[in-house]
Amino acid sequence: MDQIVTFGEVLMRLSPRGNKKLIQSNLLEFYFGGTELNVGISIANFGGNVKHVSCISDDFIGTTALSYMNKFGVDTSSIVFSKRPLGMYLVEVGAVMRPSSITYNRSHSSFSTIESEMFDWEEILKDAKWFHWTGITPALCKGSYESLLEGLQVARSKGIPVTADPTYRQGLWKYGNDPKKTLRELVALSTIFIGGIDEINQLLGTDYKYSNDDFIEASKELMKAFPSIEKVFEKIRTSINASWHKIRARMWNGSEFNETKDYEITHIVDRIGTGDAFAAGLIHGLQQYDDIKSMNFASAACALKHTYEGDVNYASESDVNYILEGNISGRFNR
Repeated sequence: MDQIVTFGEVLMRLSPRGNKKLIQSNLLEFYFGGTELNVGISIANFGGNVKHVSCISDDFIGTTALSYMNKFGVDTSSIVFSKRPLGMYLVEVGAVMRPSSITYNRSHSSFSTIESEMFDWEEILKDAKWFHWTGITPALCKGSYESLLEGLQVARSKGIPVTADPTYRQGLWKYGNDPKKTLRELVALSTIFIGGIDEINQLLGTDYKYSNDDFIEASKELMKAFPSIEKVFEKIRTSINASWHKIRARMWNGSEFNETKDYEITHIVDRIGTGDAFAAGLIHGLQQYDDIKSMNFASAACALKHTYEGDVNYASESDVNYILEGNISGRFNR
């Protein structure tokens, strides 16, 4: 059966309950996530067949993470193991005018031990119909960059569609690779770009503004620089405060511009993983819908993720379609 393949680090997240700061609590909840895994689990919840590729710790935490992925039906057969611990991060969830705070412990994680020889991409992608990557993975270590590059080369040789979410986080790039050069190399092996003005400006060295006209021109320039890119989708977030955001999306597919309406989220439960929910909704949508409906599905999926604790979007396809039908009052389903 055709699979959607994701590749990236699996992390354990620790958080005090609710909106407490760490100093207020001696109890922590834990979740598993990681941006590419979040995408994979969300697609699995929509009914997709997903394989996640990673390196996790060979201990009881890694075993628990594996069980967590298997619970959602994610294929973990291509995951390898390391004696180093699973990467972790701690979140203090903010509220109203107080922002959330995040700190990471991943520099010497199991994923940092990755070497390209660990993965047989011809075998991994044997049944693949889609491959998804983000800019987090090539930033972490040389081995994860080399592994991703090899996977993308194999995917393109097989004609597999590739979504690129070239998130740039400056603090992650510590092993020597030039971020701009590396991301350009990887985007050149991709077919669908999930990102907007900031990501395009970073890749191209341009200074486009944020209007729709600028977005269209930036997308055209991106497609000229990277001829393999066929479509560009951007999620736009407007923050009123830490608890109240608006979400919409826009797209350029080479011939047509469109954008969604705003979804107003006035009581955010958990913001983490919402961009991943957008990517998952888009990938799932593009398997069966046209570009415009796919973008609307992704935007609604992103909005719904704000209502779930943890990193993962637990919404099903029918949950998202219910929102798309205009059911946003939150009334009981009986």
